[in-house]
Amino acid sequence: MTEVNAEDLRRRVRELLAAHDPATTDRLEFLRARFDAGLAWVHFPAGLGGLDAPRELQSVVDAELEAADAPDNDPRRIGIGLGMAAPTVLRFGTPEQRQRFLRPLWTGEEVWCQLFSEPGAGSDLAALGTRAVRDGEDWVVTGQKVWTSSAHTARWAILVTRTDPDVPKHQGMTYFVCDMTAPGVEVRPLRQITGEAEFNEVFLTGVRIPDAHRLGAVGEGWKVAQTTLMNERVAIGGRPIPREGGMVGVVANTWRERPDLRTPDLHDRLLKLWVDSEALRLAGIRLRQQLAVGAPGPEGSAMKLGFAELNQALSGLGVELMGEEGLRYDDWTMRRPENVDFFGREAGYRYLRAKGNSIEGGTSEVLRNIIAERVLGLPSEPRVDKDVAWKDLPR
Repeated sequence: MTEVNAEDLRRRVRELLAAHDPATTDRLEFLRARFDAGLAWVHFPAGLGGLDAPRELQSVVDAELEAADAPDNDPRRIGIGLGMAAPTVLRFGTPEQRQRFLRPLWTGEEVWCQLFSEPGAGSDLAALGTRAVRDGEDWVVTGQKVWTSSAHTARWAILVTRTDPDVPKHQGMTYFVCDMTAPGVEVRPLRQITGEAEFNEVFLTGVRIPDAHRLGAVGEGWKVAQTTLMNERVAIGGRPIPREGGMVGVVANTWRERPDLRTPDLHDRLLKLWVDSEALRLAGIRLRQQLAVGAPGPEGSAMKLGFAELNQALSGLGVELMGEEGLRYDDWTMRRPENVDFFGREAGYRYLRAKGNSIEGGTSEVLRNIIAERVLGLPSEPRVDKDVAWKDLPR
């Protein structure tokens, strides 16, 4: 099979635009046509939104469609589906699951959320206790999940459960796709320090999930979850951004626009964070080059860790740069947003919301352990519960 190149993709984009003029075509119809043409994520298999092309050629497609003012799929709103659910379904899903889930996921017709963390199993995800019990062709699931972004808008969820409490915690987990509209699923808002509730807690009471919605083998949920988590950390910390993009650009613009607020100390701190941001951006380019030839590895944890620390430091500096004005935060409305808007809000909001960056997608403490053990090759921390049956673990 001839490898797809950049010129092939430009030709395919021209054909798509000729058949579906963005100026006159319904947005959803255009997105479906783009998926069917293999121009959604070009590195995916043919027939599943891709063309088996090198991952780095996606930028060619995106640039051509942006120049034509074609609609996108609002990636911020469906980031969990794109960054976490899709690569997991692609790797572990059956052909029927791939056909059913990937197209409406990419077009944004169906929003996804992630049912992983629990009140007693956040940093130690493998300690989770949500139970799934086999009942004929179904599994009956009961438990509680927490810190679930987009649960209030989601149609589907990726869900990890405990199916065998008699084996060590990493061995008795099974992974499912859960219908968020199924009887027994209850979503409650969690109000954050910002005043809004983009997170939720989810209660599962006797929820029936067909075995056909299981991803991977029974008892291999930890293995499947690792694919999700590695992709999640890249999705959070490894997004392509331009030079001086993201939070550093917001703070740098404040510095330029408000000379009355400048001090030598703030200047030195901004320079250091600008250099750190640029180093992280270049590391992200290298990481995406590695992704072009394989799946995400533990290096993505370093990107996510750096993203969290920089966002918190920069948002704090942004507040200080604005002096008393930086303390003002006018909107404490209890809202349930579909996505996080870091840059359309005031400095006070950015400062408060950035506090969650070191928790979501894996706490910074856990990520440091991953980097130490799996990237740097340092000795593992003692784990006295590694070979103990889950049911015998203290709680």
